[in-house]
Amino acid sequence: MSADKPSTPHEAGLDPLSEVMEIQMGPSHPATHGTIKFDLRLDGEVVLDCKTEIGYLHRGFEKMCEQGTWTQVIPYTDRLNYASPAINNYIFVEAVERLCGITVPERCSYLRVILTEISRIVDHLICLGMAASEMGAVTVGFYTNEARELLYNLISRTTGARVTVSHGRVGGLARDLPEGFAEELDAAFVKLDRVLRDCEKLLERNRIFIDRMVNIGVVSQEDAISYGLTGPLLRATGVAHDLRKAEPYMVYDRFDFEVPVGTKGDNFDRFAVRWEEMRESKRIVEQAMASLPEGPICVDDPTIVLPDKKDVYGNIEGLMNQFKIVVEGIRVPAGEVYFSGEATNGELGFYLVSDGSGRPYRVRVRPPCFYAMGSVGAMIEGNTISDIITVFGMVNMIGGECDR
Repeated sequence: MSADKPSTPHEAGLDPLSEVMEIQMGPSHPATHGTIKFDLRLDGEVVLDCKTEIGYLHRGFEKMCEQGTWTQVIPYTDRLNYASPAINNYIFVEAVERLCGITVPERCSYLRVILTEISRIVDHLICLGMAASEMGAVTVGFYTNEARELLYNLISRTTGARVTVSHGRVGGLARDLPEGFAEELDAAFVKLDRVLRDCEKLLERNRIFIDRMVNIGVVSQEDAISYGLTGPLLRATGVAHDLRKAEPYMVYDRFDFEVPVGTKGDNFDRFAVRWEEMRESKRIVEQAMASLPEGPICVDDPTIVLPDKKDVYGNIEGLMNQFKIVVEGIRVPAGEVYFSGEATNGELGFYLVSDGSGRPYRVRVRPPCFYAMGSVGAMIEGNTISDIITVFGMVNMIGGECDR
């Protein structure tokens, strides 16, 4: 032991009769996902102070992106938020497309909106179902999982993968909608409506659920803005900020939908905002499907979009285009861009720098969960240990986004 380090609590200036305890919760605690640790100071069950430590997941996401081609970054973006990976794909490729100065076909934009909103519903079903389960309402978790699986089947049929979809492409999409998609979507939405109604009946008059959510983890509008919170955490305080409305991208300005907001900024408001957002996402998808245009899903540019396999195997031009895009990468004009979109947890942005080569010179990501975790300590202080579970659940922290 170092000579200058206090050897006893008395030498450290601590009151040996104090009831205040210092406890570390996580990262092995099941509720902290193995990627977060809370350093707590407790007076009995009451949390006096909470410091949040992230960094138990460290893959070097941004530096990995700088080692591959622009297209090879797309699978990495899947892992940012693996509950709604398609959203990450599309926001990244939209940023690259702005550097390239290209506009994708209308059908591509519509399909991106459709898959984005289905992914948003899936993410919210996972978040809210698991949050309810952690409070003992396991039935709600079973119901939301049932609806989620129907939407996962649609995503899998469309993209070819269930979770890490890698569906976005610079200049378009990997695949169009499969046959029978509209009919399966209608059936899934009928089931979704029934699940939402059943879960509301289970929760809205549940005394335990209400007591554990209302007035817990309160954040004011001023504090939410100061912390840089976006998405449901910000809207729960009453701020109706949504990038789909404030700075429309893709074709969101063509659809009619509302931005749900709360009043108190507590756990219940966060839960209710996400719940209503699922209904609004359903409205957007239905409108997009009703007005879905025909046409190509990728730009007609052989220097950006991979050629059809028949051309790769059938003529030298197609083979050369395939080789150059895969090995050298898409040549993105030199410059820099920042583009952000409304991901499930808030503003997801990419700052990209190109030196004109086929690989990104710099990639920086603005993940909503990273900012949200900065506010968790303030949300928890003054509440009890059991409230940490509900607060953390409503933040919906995804470890991949906090990777630094």
